[in-house]
Amino acid sequence: MYYSTYLQLDKILGAQELESDRRNQHAHDEMLFIVIHQAYELWFKQVLFEVRSVHQVMASDCINDNSPELMVGVRRLNRVVEILRLLVHQVDIMETMTPLDFLDFRDMLRPASGFQSMQFKELETLLGLKVEDRHGRQYFTSQLTEADAARIYALNDTTPLLTLVNNWLERMPYFLDADFWTAWEGGRGFWSVYRQAYSESLGEGEKDNLRQFDELFLSDLTQNDRKLSDRARRSALFIMLYRDYPILHNPYRFINHLLEIDELLATWRWRHMNMVHRMIGTRMGTGGSTGKGYLREAALRHYIFQEFAELTSFLIERRRLPVLPQVLQERLGYSA
Repeated sequence: MYYSTYLQLDKILGAQELESDRRNQHAHDEMLFIVIHQAYELWFKQVLFEVRSVHQVMASDCINDNSPELMVGVRRLNRVVEILRLLVHQVDIMETMTPLDFLDFRDMLRPASGFQSMQFKELETLLGLKVEDRHGRQYFTSQLTEADAARIYALNDTTPLLTLVNNWLERMPYFLDADFWTAWEGGRGFWSVYRQAYSESLGEGEKDNLRQFDELFLSDLTQNDRKLSDRARRSALFIMLYRDYPILHNPYRFINHLLEIDELLATWRWRHMNMVHRMIGTRMGTGGSTGKGYLREAALRHYIFQEFAELTSFLIERRRLPVLPQVLQERLGYSA
């Protein structure tokens, strides 16, 4: 085995063909533009590889929290986080190109656009961003080939990671013990006890949070516009609150990595938007979008795991946490 043969470097390093050279109008920075975007696509391929493997783990009807499966999922999501962190920093390299440098070859790219990146669309869809929830959904596939558009819509009809995580949270074993939730301090349920502690933690201007708490945790009405079910939402908050118990370490890390992925994708979108504004001002994108305007609205609306982030509004200080019954503390620890 030889290094360049194994990595197929002849294909990779021979894949940078400058359009400006083909037209005999050499633009030096086009090389940087191509290499950056090819690097993005290679990293998108790795991210998709990791997310699909986690998706496969979470699609199981029964996930044993004591098995290596969940830990493998946590590690792979952590790898996705680190890759996305790198992709955000790649914008710094792109920004060494000035607007005039970009204009030397920009018009040669029409109608190609980063908006046509299939892998990025697949990643968002696999995580849980549905076509119907996107900003400018009529435009979403308009710049794709028929075959690529069909691929996205087929993926849109499959179960995304967000739904699989919701199903996993609904099966949390400590929520299947009805006695724990209904027989607490003289017959009150856990969430009733927790509500009192939460109410005492709120400041003067935060009383509306209590109304939101009642709607999300004490109401019997199912809110159909939300991605997390009532049971999954309670499980997720419970994991966040009691994450220091050994059995809850990995579930908490799993949820936290989802939040990191959302944050980094949003950070990348905002960096991209600001870079576009710096490069082309208010001009349209090469693919026909409104440029900065479209990117701004997409950045605001394309959060995937925001309902997990909203749960932090309902956390309280550790010293205020209701003390769990001894039998449950033992179940949340390691077996002797």
